[in-house]
Amino acid sequence: MRSTVGQVLRRTSRTPVCLVSLLVILGGLAAISQTEGAVEMTLMLTSTSFENGAEIPRRHTCEGEDLSPSLAWAGAPEGTVGLALIVDDPDAPDPAAPKMTWVHWVVYNLPAAAGSLAEGIAFAELPAGTGVGLNDWQRAEYGGPCPPIGRHRYFFKLYALETRLPDGWQPTKVQLETAIKGHILASAELMGTYQKER
Repeated sequence: MRSTVGQVLRRTSRTPVCLVSLLVILGGLAAISQTEGAVEMTLMLTSTSFENGAEIPRRHTCEGEDLSPSLAWAGAPEGTVGLALIVDDPDAPDPAAPKMTWVHWVVYNLPAAAGSLAEGIAFAELPAGTGVGLNDWQRAEYGGPCPPIGRHRYFFKLYALETRLPDGWQPTKVQLETAIKGHILASAELMGTYQKER
Protein backbone atom coordinates (compact mmCIF):
# COMPACT_ATOMS: atom_id res chain seq x y z
CA MET A 1 0.00 0.00 0.00
CA ARG A 2 2.83 2.39 0.87
CA SER A 3 4.38 1.77 -2.53
CA THR A 4 1.14 2.65 -4.33
CA VAL A 5 0.64 5.80 -2.28
CA GLY A 6 4.25 6.83 -2.91
CA GLN A 7 3.82 6.41 -6.67
CA VAL A 8 0.66 8.54 -6.61
CA LEU A 9 2.39 11.25 -4.59
CA ARG A 10 5.40 11.27 -6.95
CA ARG A 11 3.12 11.57 -10.02
CA THR A 12 1.13 14.35 -8.39
CA SER A 13 4.28 16.27 -7.44
CA ARG A 14 5.47 16.23 -11.07
CA THR A 15 2.25 17.79 -12.39
CA PRO A 16 3.07 21.43 -11.48
CA VAL A 17 6.56 21.03 -13.02
CA CYS A 18 5.06 19.74 -16.27
CA LEU A 19 2.57 22.59 -16.35
CA VAL A 20 5.32 25.16 -15.80
CA SER A 21 7.41 23.60 -18.57
CA LEU A 22 4.43 23.67 -20.94
CA LEU A 23 3.75 27.34 -20.16
CA VAL A 24 7.39 28.23 -20.81
CA ILE A 25 7.30 26.47 -24.18
CA LEU A 26 4.03 28.15 -25.17
CA GLY A 27 5.42 31.52 -24.08
CA GLY A 28 8.48 30.99 -26.25
CA LEU A 29 6.35 30.09 -29.25
CA ALA A 30 4.24 33.21 -28.71
CA ALA A 31 7.38 35.35 -28.57
CA ILE A 32 8.64 33.79 -31.81
CA SER A 33 5.26 34.39 -33.43
CA GLN A 34 5.33 38.05 -32.39
CA THR A 35 8.89 38.44 -33.69
CA GLU A 36 7.93 36.89 -37.02
CA GLY A 37 4.93 39.22 -37.22
CA ALA A 38 7.23 42.22 -36.70
CA VAL A 39 9.48 41.06 -39.53
CA GLU A 40 6.51 40.73 -41.85
CA MET A 41 5.57 44.37 -41.12
CA THR A 42 8.99 45.74 -42.19
CA LEU A 43 8.63 48.81 -44.42
CA MET A 44 9.21 47.86 -48.05
CA LEU A 45 9.69 49.94 -51.21
CA THR A 46 9.35 48.40 -54.68
CA SER A 47 8.86 49.45 -58.29
CA THR A 48 7.29 47.84 -61.33
CA SER A 49 9.60 50.01 -63.46
CA PHE A 50 12.80 48.24 -62.36
CA GLU A 51 13.99 45.67 -59.84
CA ASN A 52 16.28 46.49 -56.96
CA GLY A 53 19.86 46.62 -58.24
CA ALA A 54 18.81 46.58 -61.89
CA GLU A 55 19.15 49.22 -64.60
CA ILE A 56 16.61 52.04 -64.62
CA PRO A 57 14.77 52.15 -67.97
CA ARG A 58 15.71 54.96 -70.34
CA ARG A 59 12.24 56.54 -70.19
CA HIS A 60 12.93 57.54 -66.57
CA THR A 61 16.14 59.39 -67.49
CA CYS A 62 17.24 62.59 -69.23
CA GLU A 63 17.85 60.55 -72.39
CA GLY A 64 14.20 59.51 -72.46
CA GLU A 65 10.94 61.05 -71.26
CA ASP A 66 12.34 61.81 -67.79
CA LEU A 67 9.32 60.22 -66.09
CA SER A 68 9.44 59.29 -62.43
CA PRO A 69 9.29 55.50 -61.99
CA SER A 70 6.32 53.80 -60.37
CA LEU A 71 6.80 53.23 -56.65
CA ALA A 72 4.85 51.16 -54.14
CA TRP A 73 5.28 50.69 -50.41
CA ALA A 74 3.88 48.51 -47.65
CA GLY A 75 4.51 47.70 -44.01
CA ALA A 76 4.50 51.22 -42.54
CA PRO A 77 4.68 50.75 -38.76
CA GLU A 78 1.94 51.72 -36.34
CA GLY A 79 2.09 55.42 -35.52
CA THR A 80 3.20 56.48 -39.00
CA VAL A 81 1.84 59.96 -39.73
CA GLY A 82 3.45 60.40 -43.14
CA LEU A 83 6.28 59.33 -45.42
CA ALA A 84 9.26 61.16 -46.90
CA LEU A 85 11.09 60.18 -50.07
CA ILE A 86 14.59 61.17 -51.16
CA VAL A 87 16.18 60.09 -54.45
CA ASP A 88 19.88 60.74 -54.88
CA ASP A 89 23.06 59.69 -56.69
CA PRO A 90 26.18 59.32 -54.52
CA ASP A 91 28.43 58.70 -57.54
CA ALA A 92 28.50 62.20 -59.02
CA PRO A 93 30.15 63.27 -61.15
CA ASP A 94 32.26 60.17 -61.82
CA PRO A 95 31.73 56.85 -60.00
CA ALA A 96 35.48 56.21 -60.26
CA ALA A 97 36.11 59.36 -58.22
CA PRO A 98 32.82 60.56 -56.64
CA LYS A 99 32.89 64.07 -55.20
CA MET A 100 29.27 64.75 -54.28
CA THR A 101 25.77 63.33 -53.96
CA TRP A 102 23.35 64.70 -56.56
CA VAL A 103 19.72 65.00 -55.43
CA HIS A 104 17.00 64.04 -57.93
CA TRP A 105 13.75 64.14 -55.96
CA VAL A 106 12.52 65.27 -52.54
CA VAL A 107 8.97 64.42 -51.44
CA TYR A 108 7.36 64.67 -47.99
CA ASN A 109 4.01 64.25 -46.18
CA LEU A 110 3.13 61.28 -48.36
CA PRO A 111 0.19 59.47 -46.75
CA ALA A 112 1.14 55.89 -45.92
CA ALA A 113 -2.34 54.74 -46.93
CA ALA A 114 -1.78 55.95 -50.51
CA GLY A 115 0.38 52.86 -51.06
CA SER A 116 1.96 53.94 -54.33
CA LEU A 117 2.95 56.62 -56.82
CA ALA A 118 2.15 56.08 -60.49
CA GLU A 119 4.80 56.32 -63.17
CA GLY A 120 5.31 59.90 -64.35
CA ILE A 121 3.03 61.31 -61.67
CA ALA A 122 2.52 65.08 -61.94
CA PHE A 123 2.55 67.40 -58.93
CA ALA A 124 -1.21 67.95 -59.23
CA GLU A 125 -1.76 64.18 -59.12
CA LEU A 126 0.15 63.58 -55.89
CA PRO A 127 -1.92 62.48 -52.87
CA ALA A 128 -3.58 65.38 -51.07
CA GLY A 129 -1.25 67.14 -48.66
CA THR A 130 1.96 65.85 -50.26
CA GLY A 131 4.78 68.37 -50.64
CA VAL A 132 7.76 68.44 -53.00
CA GLY A 133 11.17 69.87 -52.13
CA LEU A 134 13.99 71.15 -54.32
CA ASN A 135 16.33 68.85 -56.21
CA ASP A 136 19.86 69.90 -57.19
CA TRP A 137 18.55 71.52 -60.37
CA GLN A 138 16.67 73.81 -57.96
CA ARG A 139 13.35 72.48 -59.24
CA ALA A 140 10.49 71.12 -57.14
CA GLU A 141 10.02 68.01 -59.26
CA TYR A 142 11.55 64.69 -60.26
CA GLY A 143 14.74 64.85 -62.30
CA GLY A 144 15.85 61.58 -63.83
CA PRO A 145 19.31 60.03 -64.03
CA CYS A 146 21.68 61.97 -66.29
CA PRO A 147 25.20 60.78 -65.44
CA PRO A 148 28.01 62.62 -67.27
CA ILE A 149 30.29 59.56 -67.17
CA GLY A 150 30.14 55.93 -66.11
CA ARG A 151 27.40 53.87 -64.47
CA HIS A 152 25.84 55.59 -61.47
CA ARG A 153 23.69 54.26 -58.62
CA TYR A 154 20.38 55.92 -57.77
CA PHE A 155 18.95 55.38 -54.30
CA PHE A 156 15.22 55.77 -53.60
CA LYS A 157 14.98 56.16 -49.81
CA LEU A 158 11.63 56.06 -48.05
CA TYR A 159 11.13 57.10 -44.41
CA ALA A 160 8.11 56.42 -42.20
CA LEU A 161 7.68 59.40 -39.84
CA GLU A 162 5.75 59.92 -36.63
CA THR A 163 5.30 63.61 -37.40
CA ARG A 164 3.88 65.82 -40.15
CA LEU A 165 6.07 68.44 -41.77
CA PRO A 166 4.95 72.02 -42.57
CA ASP A 167 2.72 72.42 -45.62
CA GLY A 168 3.81 74.61 -48.54
CA TRP A 169 7.49 74.06 -47.78
CA GLN A 170 10.16 73.43 -50.44
CA PRO A 171 13.06 71.93 -48.48
CA THR A 172 16.35 70.77 -49.89
CA LYS A 173 17.48 67.25 -49.09
CA VAL A 174 19.65 68.51 -46.22
CA GLN A 175 16.79 70.56 -44.77
CA LEU A 176 14.44 67.59 -44.98
CA GLU A 177 16.94 65.24 -43.36
CA THR A 178 17.39 67.73 -40.53
CA ALA A 179 13.62 68.05 -40.04
CA ILE A 180 12.99 64.29 -39.86
CA LYS A 181 15.89 63.50 -37.56
CA GLY A 182 14.52 61.86 -34.42
CA HIS A 183 11.12 61.22 -36.05
CA ILE A 184 11.94 58.16 -38.20
CA LEU A 185 10.03 54.99 -37.31
CA ALA A 186 11.32 52.89 -40.20
CA SER A 187 13.05 53.21 -43.55
CA ALA A 188 13.31 51.31 -46.83
CA GLU A 189 15.55 51.59 -49.84
CA LEU A 190 15.44 50.77 -53.55
CA MET A 191 18.47 51.14 -55.82
CA GLY A 192 18.76 51.29 -59.59
CA THR A 193 21.64 52.06 -61.93
CA TYR A 194 22.07 53.95 -65.18
CA GLN A 195 24.79 54.72 -67.73
CA LYS A 196 24.23 56.97 -70.70
CA GLU A 197 23.96 55.30 -74.06
CA ARG A 198 25.86 58.09 -75.78
